Amino acid sequence: MVIGTIRSCNGLTPFPGTDRSGPVSAPNPDEPQVTTAEREVAADAATIFEMIADPARQPAWDGGDNLAEAAPGQRVHAVGDVFTMRLTMGAERENHVVEFTEGRRIAWRPAEPGAAPPGHLWRWELEPRGEGRTLVRHTYDWTQLTDPGRFRTARATTTARLAASLDRLAAQAEG
Repeated sequence: MVIGTIRSCNGLTPFPGTDRSGPVSAPNPDEPQVTTAEREVAADAATIFEMIADPARQPAWDGGDNLAEAAPGQRVHAVGDVFTMRLTMGAERENHVVEFTEGRRIAWRPAEPGAAPPGHLWRWELEPRGEGRTLVRHTYDWTQLTDPGRFRTARATTTARLAASLDRLAAQAEG
């Protein structure tokens, strides 16, 4: 069962293929900018974490169908690591790891190659529950997003989108 909070949908066109045309307003102070989904997975934390920390494995369970491929050999080991991902629309992203605790927590800020990250963050947290079970929490945080061209996509990143990744990840980890 997925437990989550839909905080940033606002009825906008979902990605991939999100419409970025037209003016996009900055978030207002009362607008939630953090979306989270979580579920318990019948697999140990080490198995699940390996699937997340190895970018080459991420496209197989990406619930947004946004990730196309990542070169092998980019397994994340520490804050400061950067891994590269090709998106389904052909763009490349450099993902700057900003939080890391082996087997428990990993977060990164994506950016255009050679550019500073515009401020949004993807986070995964794992809490072992004993007997081969793990609570997995997936968060998208755009509280520091500075690129107005990304506000529409940020608002369209819903709990349902995060839950789709959790469900695919669980299916592979439990399989």
